Amino acid sequence: MKDRSGIVSRRGFLRLAAASAAGSLLAACGVVASKQAPGRESVQLVYQDWRTDWFPAMAQEELARFNAEHPEIRVFYTPDPDNKVEKLNADMAAGTAPDVISGCCDWFPAWADAGFLLDLRPYTQQGLDEATIKEWSPAQYQALFTRDGKQFGLPQYHGALALYYNKDLFDEAGLDYPTDSWTHAEYLQAMTKLTVSQGDKVTRWGGMIDVSWDRIQIHVNGWGGNYVDPQNPRRCVMSMPPALEAMEWLRKRMWDDRVMATSLDVQSKETRKAFIDRELAMVEDGSWALKDILDGAQFRIGIATFPAGPKRKVTLGTTDGWGIYAKTRNPDQAWLFLQFLTSEEYGRAMARTHFLQPARASLLPEWIKFIQDQYPEKAADANIAAFTDGQVKGYSVTAEIFPNMVGVGKLAEDAWDQIFTLGKTSVTSIINVCRQIESLQKDSAGLPTDCNCSPET
Repeated sequence: MKDRSGIVSRRGFLRLAAASAAGSLLAACGVVASKQAPGRESVQLVYQDWRTDWFPAMAQEELARFNAEHPEIRVFYTPDPDNKVEKLNADMAAGTAPDVISGCCDWFPAWADAGFLLDLRPYTQQGLDEATIKEWSPAQYQALFTRDGKQFGLPQYHGALALYYNKDLFDEAGLDYPTDSWTHAEYLQAMTKLTVSQGDKVTRWGGMIDVSWDRIQIHVNGWGGNYVDPQNPRRCVMSMPPALEAMEWLRKRMWDDRVMATSLDVQSKETRKAFIDRELAMVEDGSWALKDILDGAQFRIGIATFPAGPKRKVTLGTTDGWGIYAKTRNPDQAWLFLQFLTSEEYGRAMARTHFLQPARASLLPEWIKFIQDQYPEKAADANIAAFTDGQVKGYSVTAEIFPNMVGVGKLAEDAWDQIFTLGKTSVTSIINVCRQIESLQKDSAGLPTDCNCSPET
């Protein structure tokens, strides 16, 4: 009944459901079911989603409400396995995947491209009103379509990137707080003044960034660059001058000026943990880190919108969403449940339980109030609305992905480790990374690509 990860399989769930007249087996596995009228058989759906500490209890409570309202459907929740991507790849290929799943990042569209996810257009065109679509960030909503126009998901929540800062340290340094009009030049000036050293050892860093695909991309976009050519998704342009200039700006802060910490400088701590521990005066992080920071920080917290780059102001919007398995036996009922997941009620539950920034813009004022009510002192003067600015004003962007992302992330991350974390090579090493990424696109599609790797072209 359980796979090696200890998670009950879809087949196991359905066997349990069939044997659950007394409800004892389902209760033992944490399954929520509704009462069913005698002699009436219900449709059974399996819903797989996050396994984080706070999520299962919230999901069970919400599912109890859905099952009570829809006695003809019984939805069973199962948490994601630790090896979610690999496990779901295998389950979908074998025809045994859950009916409704959560996804994000490069693997969510990859599942759609592989034909594993149901095209939602027949449902959204008939059962999704324009008012709801307008609630969602255009960037996030469009990221849930394949390049050939198939819709594989609906938004789950809208995480956004902003700048956290320690107000006490700004006050000690006599600095004005960051504003929404801050540029990277002002950002650098503050980092420089907030960095503290004893001899050759830095004891407090001005700022820090996670060295990862989307966090670096935001800087690249601010410089007017991209990873993926907007006109040709198989062409890599992260070796073009705007992208290299943005990466060089980051490298200089870490290795020339020594005002921005690397992961080694903070003993590989999470950026939010280093900020909580006062090792950083500022940190680039998301609304998803807000509860941890409010819980842990023993100082006054400030939040500002992400500093504008030389070419544009931009921030990250996450692509977390829900989709339906293409081989589900009950697509109509799965669609009905998907509408429940994207409802105001479910978004409100996630916002209240763990402060997840709602995908629906109309819920944002409630989300801010939930936070202020729970943290009346710490959140009183924090500009929580900074996280929503790009979402409601339309300057959020999502992670850029190539048609074939297999191996792409590792190529970039290995180069960034050498450039940023270890300081052993220059940003021009990205030129070769671009060539390798384009080779992966050629190998994937069996089609040639016009290499655009040289920064001089």
